[in-house]
Order: sequence, then C-alpha cells, then structure tokens
Amino acid sequence: MHQATTILDVATRGPGLHPIGRAVQAWLATPAAGLGDAPAGQGLLTLFCQHTSASLTIQENADPAVRADLQEALDALAPHGQVPITGAAYRHALEGPDDMAAHLRTVLTGVQLSVPVVDGALALGQWQGLYLWEHRDAPHRRRVALHLLIS
Repeated sequence: MHQATTILDVATRGPGLHPIGRAVQAWLATPAAGLGDAPAGQGLLTLFCQHTSASLTIQENADPAVRADLQEALDALAPHGQVPITGAAYRHALEGPDDMAAHLRTVLTGVQLSVPVVDGALALGQWQGLYLWEHRDAPHRRRVALHLLIS
C-alpha cells in the first residue's frame, strides 16, 4: 500500500462550480502521488474541502447549462439574507448577507468526495467532472486536501 497527500489551492471567481478534475488528475500523475513513475495504480482518492462556505461535487461536465441550473436551484433553496421556510433574517451575518446562505449550501452539498482510481486515473463516468462549488459572492482562495491510497 502507498499513501500520498497534497493540498490543492483553488482560486474561485465567485459563486458557481469551478472545475478541479484536471488539477487533481495532474497531481495523480506526479511522482509525489506515487503514480508518476510507477505502474498504473488501483486505489481510492479522498478529496476534502477545508471550508464551511464552499463544497465539492461530482456533476455533469458536458453542458454548462447544468451548472447554471444547479446554481439557480441552490440559490432558491438557500437564499441570501433569510431563512428559506420562514423568511426570517438569519441570525449569523457577521461576514455579510451571503455568509449564512453559504453555510447552508455547504451542508446541502457536502465537503468530501471519494473517487476510485483505476489504472492511475480517476474512475469518473464519461459525463462526470469534479467541481469545487463556491458559495460566497466574492472570489476566494480555497484549499482541497487530497489523500490517495493505492495498491
């Protein structure tokens, strides 16, 4: 068994799904990950977003309209400034009107993913892509911890 870890630094441009699959696959191909100079590995990659106002998801990577529709739906489920069911103002607003909504969106979408690695590559389906989902209005620098376990 071999293990490797790294931190992926992701610059976002604001809210929405930001693709990270190429950066993750590039790291898998490095000697530091253990697959760069070794025979193709089989294993599991865990991704963990180190934030409470951004998340990770696997989603369609072919039609950008899917990402736009997902963002619009999540905006409706967790609107800025008010609790969706009651319409009351959020109690937590220390960092602005988008802050608590971002936390809710993270709860709904999650901060951790596990993806099988087959023959040294992510075993994603043909139309699947890895995304960091930024839930705040302003651009941010986000950190995603990667942990690879291969045999």
